[in-house]
Amino acid sequence: MLARTEDDGHPKVGALIRARRRQLHMTLQALGDAADVSVGYLSQVERDHATPSLGTLAQIARGLGVGIDYFIAAPTAREALTRASERQRFSIDGSSIIYERLGADFPGNVLSSFVMTVPPGYRSETVAHEGEEILYVLEGSITQRLDDQEMVMSAGDSLHFRGNRPHSWSNHTAEPAKLLWTGTLALFRSSAKPKLLPEATHKPGSLKPAKKIVTHKEKR
Repeated sequence: MLARTEDDGHPKVGALIRARRRQLHMTLQALGDAADVSVGYLSQVERDHATPSLGTLAQIARGLGVGIDYFIAAPTAREALTRASERQRFSIDGSSIIYERLGADFPGNVLSSFVMTVPPGYRSETVAHEGEEILYVLEGSITQRLDDQEMVMSAGDSLHFRGNRPHSWSNHTAEPAKLLWTGTLALFRSSAKPKLLPEATHKPGSLKPAKKIVTHKEKR
């Protein structure tokens, strides 16, 4: 078997291919051209009516811009669980925001999640992007702007919105704010490296966030 089946609690390879293709807004024809695989066969694979060979799966993975491990790897419980006292904390060069990564990478995942500590006086730029976001204020207060509406969010408040709506936020107070951010941005897919803080428990360079991490609404 190339991938675990739904009987094991994991999605089949066809579902993973379809999810990744849709995430990239690719048609079956576009993927077929990129992978040099017929559209009819791809359709059968996506519906789990055919099982590709390892070589064909590698071609499909290449067309989708992922490694073959995207379809066959899954995080262990140890990788998926983060302890508050051991969680990796990092910042991006030139940034005053501290991030704590909550999410794990595994085949088909679309969510990223962080706890963000935002210093007093911080103000982001206005951005718009694909996907969606959820903000939940854990401590302190921020001013969130969405489209032309401005709102003050305090501890316990949350906001769920589509990322293509222009948005920005700031910490208007004299105290740090702590936010739980969850979204569908694929942030850990390139070789840009963050600056790990001294208390981080992982080795430097073990984390690879995307260069577009500014889409967290962070102003460099």
